[in-house]
Amino acid sequence: MPLGKVQTQIVARLEQMGKLTTEQRLTIAGSPEEPTGDILDKMLRDDYGIEAFALLVAKARAFGFAPCNVARCRVTSSTYERLPQEFCEQNLVLPVGELGECVLIAFANPFDESLQGKIHEITGRKVIRLLAPDKDIREKFSKVQEVSGEGFGDVVDMIGAQYGVVADANEDDLTDEESGPIIDLASRIIEEAYFAGTSDIHIEPQEHDVVIRYRVDGVCHEKLRLPTKVGPALVARLKIMCNLDITERRLPQDGRIVFKQYTKKGLDLDLRVSTAPLNHGEGIVMRILDKQKTTLPLPALGFSEENLARYRAVITQPYGMILHCGPTGSGKSMTLYSALNEINTPDIVIRTAEDPIEYTLPGLNQMQMHRQIGLTFATALRAFLRQDPDIILVGEIRDRETAGIAVEAALTGHLLISTLHTNDAPGTVARLSDMGVEPFMISSSLLAVCAQRLMRRVCKTCRVAYEPEGREKAVFEKGIGWSGQIFKHSPKGCSKCSGNGYKGRVGIHELMVTNEELVEAINKQVESVELKKIAQRQGMKTLHQDSLLKVKEGLSTLEEAIACVPPDMK
Repeated sequence: MPLGKVQTQIVARLEQMGKLTTEQRLTIAGSPEEPTGDILDKMLRDDYGIEAFALLVAKARAFGFAPCNVARCRVTSSTYERLPQEFCEQNLVLPVGELGECVLIAFANPFDESLQGKIHEITGRKVIRLLAPDKDIREKFSKVQEVSGEGFGDVVDMIGAQYGVVADANEDDLTDEESGPIIDLASRIIEEAYFAGTSDIHIEPQEHDVVIRYRVDGVCHEKLRLPTKVGPALVARLKIMCNLDITERRLPQDGRIVFKQYTKKGLDLDLRVSTAPLNHGEGIVMRILDKQKTTLPLPALGFSEENLARYRAVITQPYGMILHCGPTGSGKSMTLYSALNEINTPDIVIRTAEDPIEYTLPGLNQMQMHRQIGLTFATALRAFLRQDPDIILVGEIRDRETAGIAVEAALTGHLLISTLHTNDAPGTVARLSDMGVEPFMISSSLLAVCAQRLMRRVCKTCRVAYEPEGREKAVFEKGIGWSGQIFKHSPKGCSKCSGNGYKGRVGIHELMVTNEELVEAINKQVESVELKKIAQRQGMKTLHQDSLLKVKEGLSTLEEAIACVPPDMK
């Protein structure tokens, strides 16, 4: 029986490609039984040595579709930005690229017209169908799952073999910080954290295991659990990396890891390391300082137009003190560096005292603090006052001595910028008073206080619009005198936000700029609540109000705004 039309075309295409001779084509065509489908595929592979991809190309040409070698396609999380992975797995399709306004989709069955229509509806793009073996497509799904997993499989297996199996091993052997698996594990934890966009790494010993957690966009996620016996060795290895005393386990220690010398991936990172003795062993928290990251321009930090104009006016003043307040991880350092980057010109001398130096900017003279040898913020400030600076940045005002010298610098013709740990802008005045600074000194030196937080951005791809009602509506009417449509995050998320519903963060700010009324109130030592009311009359938006404005603009959700800062007390 002669070959069918499609089979004839496949064999003819193979002949055209030089994979079959004319005699071989005629032999296949003259087979006593019609070799169709899988039978023909097996015959071509086994009897004539046709490679799988060559057969795919011939089929695609016979059917009028372009072939796709899926094995060479790189599949990452961004592959599924337009077409969800779950949909792809159910229908055996794989997005492999874009061409202008078209998406390139590899199909196991490109003849399904209805499937093409569904993809067009989901992506909003014209679909170009490519043909790929279903086996190759399935393999790509499994590879994506491996990539998106923890990524510690090999080193954890080695750890398990060395630490988890041996029951009667010597305890010293189980705490060898120089063993290969421990060295690999310590480096891998940091590398994986960097690629995941982590700000802080938490290593926490528990009763039965050691938990590794990453803080991403302000929220901690558990990444890995390890046997309890691994904890001391891992902590010792990290202590070695930052030159701490590995024999001292009873007291907290602070250090710094210059990670570039421990990685083969070219990551130029520093890590600020803090150890602490906990009830089940030593714990470590590491803050990642990405030296490759550049500062953001001020407009990209989330300032409202009004706040941005007022803040820019303040940072161009010739002298005075500007303070940023908020908890650790609220974006204070980024704002400070962005401000310096904006006003940094060749005719201005800028000195900074930092612990640690988080960003390196050209044109700045930066000094790293070393408390062990007596180089503190106060010591650095005294030295700077003798070095003719125009602008001084102090990483943090921590004590009475530093506060006093900072105020003195601001009153003697220098612009001083620093940070302080307070909850809101008006509370900064009380904090300085507690440090022993006289009210008249505060009022004379203070230009502005900017309280800030970081709020998670709702994913623009999967966010859900709705009209707030009841208590939610009342929050907006009371806070900013507005009501209307806002957004909430999708519980399931999407590929773009890794299923979280949020991606990235935006700053919210409470900018209190001093004026005559505030100066008079500070001199009279009025309470923070009254200072806040005065500042609001002068145009200050509170943290709560600014967070609601971000929700109104569609940048975040009401749920996130309330979780970030509490509503104002009236």
